Amino acid sequence: MSATDTRAAPLPAPPEPLAARPALRHRLAERGVDRLLLLAVPGVLFLAVLFCYPFFYGLGLSFQPAQGGGLFANYRLFFSDPYLRETLWITLGLAVPAALINCLAAVPVAFRTRGAFRGRRLITTLLVMPITLGTVLTAQGLLGYLGPNGWFNKALLGLGLIDEPLALVHNYWGVLASLIITGFPFSYLLTLSYLTGIDPSLEQAAATLGADWRKRLRYVILPLLAPGLAITFCLSFVLAFAVFPSAQLVGDPRKTTHVISIEAYQAAFQKFDYSLGSAIAMIMAAVMLAVVVLVLAWRSLLYRGATGGKG
Repeated sequence: MSATDTRAAPLPAPPEPLAARPALRHRLAERGVDRLLLLAVPGVLFLAVLFCYPFFYGLGLSFQPAQGGGLFANYRLFFSDPYLRETLWITLGLAVPAALINCLAAVPVAFRTRGAFRGRRLITTLLVMPITLGTVLTAQGLLGYLGPNGWFNKALLGLGLIDEPLALVHNYWGVLASLIITGFPFSYLLTLSYLTGIDPSLEQAAATLGADWRKRLRYVILPLLAPGLAITFCLSFVLAFAVFPSAQLVGDPRKTTHVISIEAYQAAFQKFDYSLGSAIAMIMAAVMLAVVVLVLAWRSLLYRGATGGKG
């Protein structure tokens, strides 16, 4: 054997040191998970306990009819009974006009009060004061002012404009008036926030190009305000669709203002049919969701550009 054969084989090169892996905290931070995310935990727990659990519990309960008949027996009962089915149209007939009136009335008022002027705070306070009254006090006020012996009818009778008191409460009109009074402050505040978020330079540029206030309103302000008005309408509609105290206090809960929330209450707490009450509540949620989706779809078709502000 030669000397070259007895030579020791060269040792393999040592492995290169592995790159240190970043700590788990850094890897989570790269994915947007950091300590600040812990601030959302109370809100998530609140949502899960007070919304998600009751919703899914009610959804499951609605498929357990007390009288039997299958999973969808409660839903078949609701849509096959004309008296129950009519409550849906009565509620829509109150909620949609109330939301439209509140949104349309809020635009000129918010447009006028968006700038700084003397007495602005006082006017804004007066406009949002109905929020502090609540539904019950608002109903009592309507009964006192618009009732058969209220000031409004007395004034009209004293002036000789009418021969008998007008029926303005305990019917459709009383509930609609209550929804407008209690819902307008929310629509006004939302619309005002969207208007103040629109860049004033856009309107000034249109004025420089010769557009009068009508054209500025039509071609500049309203297109930019439309997304915000859609959101305002959705919130106003949801508030009005869940009407209950007004329909009882200033309406006719057995006939013209027999809204769907009254029927859900009666089914659950007067007839003790919690399954049917849950089914009616699920129908309410489905209708509100359908209207909101339609309005938001209309919003996306109407205007796709930047809003110039908060919208």
